[in-house]
Amino acid sequence: MAKALDYAHRNDVLHRDIKPSNILLFEGQALVSDFGIALAMSRSGGRRITETGMSLGTPEYMSPEQATAERELDGRSDLYSLGCVLYEMLAGEPPYTGHTAQAIIAKALVDPVPSVSRLRDAVPEGIDSALKRALAKVPADRFASAAAFVEVLSQPAVTVPSKPSVAVLPLLSLSTDPEDEFFADGITEDVIAQLSKIGSLKVISRTSVMRFKNSQEGLKEIGAKLGVATLLEGSVRRAGNRVRVVAQLIEARTDDHLWAETYDRELADIFEIQSDVAVQIAAALEAELTADQQSRIEKEPTRDLDAYQLFLKGRHCLARVTSEGLLQSVEYMQQAVDRDPTFALAYSGMAGGYIVLGMGYGAGVVTPDEAYSKAKAAAAKAIEIDSELGEAHAALAMPMFVHDFEWANAESALERALELNPNAADTFDIYGVMLAAQGRFDEAIAAQRRGQELDPLTPVRTSDLAASLLRAGRYDEALLEAKRVLQLEPHFPLGHATLGWAYFKKEMYDDGLAELERALTLSPKDTVLLGQLGQARAMAGRNEEARDTLRQLEELSRERYVPPYHMAYVYTGLGEYETALDALEQSYEQRAGGIYGIKGSFLFARLRSHPRFKALLRKMNLEQNS
Repeated sequence: MAKALDYAHRNDVLHRDIKPSNILLFEGQALVSDFGIALAMSRSGGRRITETGMSLGTPEYMSPEQATAERELDGRSDLYSLGCVLYEMLAGEPPYTGHTAQAIIAKALVDPVPSVSRLRDAVPEGIDSALKRALAKVPADRFASAAAFVEVLSQPAVTVPSKPSVAVLPLLSLSTDPEDEFFADGITEDVIAQLSKIGSLKVISRTSVMRFKNSQEGLKEIGAKLGVATLLEGSVRRAGNRVRVVAQLIEARTDDHLWAETYDRELADIFEIQSDVAVQIAAALEAELTADQQSRIEKEPTRDLDAYQLFLKGRHCLARVTSEGLLQSVEYMQQAVDRDPTFALAYSGMAGGYIVLGMGYGAGVVTPDEAYSKAKAAAAKAIEIDSELGEAHAALAMPMFVHDFEWANAESALERALELNPNAADTFDIYGVMLAAQGRFDEAIAAQRRGQELDPLTPVRTSDLAASLLRAGRYDEALLEAKRVLQLEPHFPLGHATLGWAYFKKEMYDDGLAELERALTLSPKDTVLLGQLGQARAMAGRNEEARDTLRQLEELSRERYVPPYHMAYVYTGLGEYETALDALEQSYEQRAGGIYGIKGSFLFARLRSHPRFKALLRKMNLEQNS
């Protein structure tokens, strides 16, 4: 079949409807039939499927780019469809199924690429890996041709054990006290954190698993969506000074119980329970656990349970990402370290809160310079107390490159953080942001794809990846990832903004403006989105509307802090480059907005040749890459 497609592609013919019913057997030979909706490809590439953008084909076997009808098609689209057919031959069902065409396409766009070996254990690792590559969501990640696919499939199978994988589902709180709800969530997150220290395991991030809190979905479907073979589920009941934790490890595909335990202990034993669960899971999955990893897992973060409760409350508030929630989070963390000055994890949590405030999510309640300075101090204190706390090294890296422009030191801190916690999706994302800021786009995308694998259902993760693809000039891939963001969360403002810029880069200006306007409607106080909309309006020739956004930003600046960086967007769009550079230089002095990322930002591409812009890069220690 692959050879037939290779022949068709070399003769500039794209099939577009590879599926089982279009593959015939004649005297033992497979024949590819029914070229009824085939497309003649030009030498420069494919073309849009139809003039109206309507996709043709069969949903279960249709590539993501064919389903969305947004990018030019080439032979790699047929290769994806062939991968679906081969997957079904081995597993008995296509990789993505659903009750409607829309449901199937949504899964193909959002869900992780499934492993056929989860349904058919006997499939060799080499075949499984080849199928995953053929089913990659982005064409660039697939085989270059059907011939290359054939070559890999023809090689002798080599059995390579895959890394065990697990997701910790939100533990159910059996208490009637609402206060115990965040306690159960905190235990869930801490068990994940302990497991994440084990390098031989793949552990899914809390932000993805929390989507399944109180979910009625079956374990097999949850496992498929998260891309894991096993799931930990259980419950927590707290009564006075006693706690009862029930945990069971289940194979998602078969519903077989691999391990189960009930802990009925004093509340003071909660850290011992968390550590034991992590160690027992590693043993049940036959994952290698080094002595160093076990030592770090068994280390108690604090002996003060009241300080731990304050820490859990602070982490709960941090997840809300509102100005009130962030300030409350920092306050709870401060109270926790006041009770226990050796509580390194609370200092690290405090640093995290200040970092998010510095990024501007606190609606200007704290200036970036103040927020990042406090974040750096808190992270440094955490490391002073516990040098093996991965979260603290990652927290320290952020102000290092965002505030101090210490790129090499930040990279070292991030590498240390990943060494201590190889399953930290947040750290991979931060690493990607730092690499993209330096113009190291391929490395950035690779890091963020790893973060996405560990946290597949979190929109911000995919949105950051889409932004890096935009900076790298990979617009079709950015468009696809931006659409995946909105499949995950249709009302995510940043997702609409990223999609808007992907449309802009493809010269679809009306669609781009509509998405950027939608983003601002969803988050009307966000000056990042307001400034970007102003630039887009200017680029589309709507200068008066662009100046209106400037007036809005100026009015807001009289009420609260507005980074001059956001005004620089609009000035750049209007072609007022000197004024834009004035705003960027002010941003540098204040460490405001995303100033650290101007080198890799496509929004300031027009300024790159300006002497003042180059001088600014030198101040930020980016001259070696200029």
